[in-house]
Amino acid sequence: MDTVTIEGTRIRVLYSEEMIARRVEEMAAEIARRNPRRLLVVPILKGSFIFAADLLRAFYRVGLLPEVDFMILSSYGAGTRSSGTVKVLRDIETDVRDRDVLFVDDILESGRTLAHARDMLLKRGAARVMTAVLLDKPHHRVADIEADFRGFECPDLFVVGYGMDKAHAFRELPFVGHVLEEAPEEGA
Repeated sequence: MDTVTIEGTRIRVLYSEEMIARRVEEMAAEIARRNPRRLLVVPILKGSFIFAADLLRAFYRVGLLPEVDFMILSSYGAGTRSSGTVKVLRDIETDVRDRDVLFVDDILESGRTLAHARDMLLKRGAARVMTAVLLDKPHHRVADIEADFRGFECPDLFVVGYGMDKAHAFRELPFVGHVLEEAPEEGA
């Protein structure tokens, strides 16, 4: 696997730009085959924004024309592990009654966030709530949820890139990688 160095930080590429692009196209086709009704796509921000944008463009190419709304949920705060409490920082504005909803998220790990969001929208009358995640990390799953559509099963590593960050850095990377080491701070 390739390793890149960005401002003193070594990152091992786990999923290349080409691998991700190919898988996103395949996922769009898989989702289209489920024949969603009055589809509402709800990206979970912030980490999913690049994946969601690419997936939405791929939907156009397979003939899906969904509506889009956004939700911001947090269970991490400033840490790298889930706190166990899900907070709704921004809710959707769209009525979901009798609609198919597709949550788009960057990573499914503990499952608390997506399970919480799914349950919220089912209580609001959504006909069906599905999930599409770029990465599935089943090693720490505590909630009763599995992704309906997943890009890749991810090893138990902290990953960055393609929208995912470490302390607000690395979201812009066109690949998903694992931080191997960081340069020591000056004077350390």
